[in-house]
Amino acid sequence: MSKQFIPIKMLPSGSDLVDLSWNNLPSDSSTGTLKDQLHRPLQDLRISVTDRCNFRCTYCMPKEIFNKDYAYLPQRDLLSFEEITRLAKLFVAHGVTKIRLTGGEPLLRKNLEELIHLLSGIRSANGQPIDLTLTTNAALLKQKAQSLKDAGLNRLTVSLDALNDHIFKQMNDVDFPVAQVLEGIQAAESAGFEQIKINMVVKKSVNANQVIEMARYFKDTPHILRFIEFMDVGSSNAWCMDEVMSTAQIIDTLANAGMPLVALQANNKSETATRYQHQDGQGELGFISSVSKAFCRDCSRARLSTQGMLYTCLFATAGYDLRQYLRSNEPNQDSNQIDVKISKLIASIWQNRQDRYSELRGSAMTTKDVTSQKIEMSYIGG
Repeated sequence: MSKQFIPIKMLPSGSDLVDLSWNNLPSDSSTGTLKDQLHRPLQDLRISVTDRCNFRCTYCMPKEIFNKDYAYLPQRDLLSFEEITRLAKLFVAHGVTKIRLTGGEPLLRKNLEELIHLLSGIRSANGQPIDLTLTTNAALLKQKAQSLKDAGLNRLTVSLDALNDHIFKQMNDVDFPVAQVLEGIQAAESAGFEQIKINMVVKKSVNANQVIEMARYFKDTPHILRFIEFMDVGSSNAWCMDEVMSTAQIIDTLANAGMPLVALQANNKSETATRYQHQDGQGELGFISSVSKAFCRDCSRARLSTQGMLYTCLFATAGYDLRQYLRSNEPNQDSNQIDVKISKLIASIWQNRQDRYSELRGSAMTTKDVTSQKIEMSYIGG
């Protein structure tokens, strides 16, 4: 049987959206903060370090597609740690203050601690360290937590969609006990990760009955439970609106279970989650409402794939190949000169950005991109 690949559309140099040819780059955009066409700054970079995962979550890597016949990227196609760090420095020079490592499952990337050590040494123009975070399913966290902390990782987010093993398996489609995820969280606490974010994707027909149990379990902990509406990321997760349990419905469910919430002020304008706490003051919760209440207007995130493709939206249908420039053999060009040009490419791409997929999803202003085949979450991270 032939191997399967996720279709990935790449925008060539000279694309209609952004002219990436060297000769058309602006002369003054190799450093400095950037804003896109909707005046949104570039502040966050999400880096996918692997396209592999040991779970088969139905909303991300469904087993029907990511099976034994699926062909993952060969090692030579992945950005090296040095290449990732090189690009990360260019993004930080443009105002990025937060870097999140994603996958696939990032802890499957061999010697990931080496990359974390390299990234933790990056400083902004004013000498400040970056906020370095990682999202994991926690299957390997018990073994890795201390080494991640020692390498310089600041914060962790753990994906956990249920406390009941049967429902957990319905969501991730593998035999992995919830207890081991919780042990990973405990190991992270012991390693010094003080406030861990716990992400729960809510799919109405599968794990909606876990909302109350999850809220009760994490209520008296220092961690932040975040409910995520089931999103139409990628083209393989069989998304439909009927499966979306909205933020409003979740809040009502908790209130009816004796856990009323009160709203908190946002930490910053561009954060994805709206903040709440229990009315009695015990425990913070977050809600990521991409379907019912789009946050496109404040989105400050760029995404870098395992292969070095730059995407300006989680729901993108195409990306820009930065790896080709990293590995180019331009005559009479040293690495510093190439980096200046790549930095200008990043500036051109961001300054031309107009993405607002979630705002357009349910409106009459839909464009061809709303119905086009989208990049899979496992390729660019969540």
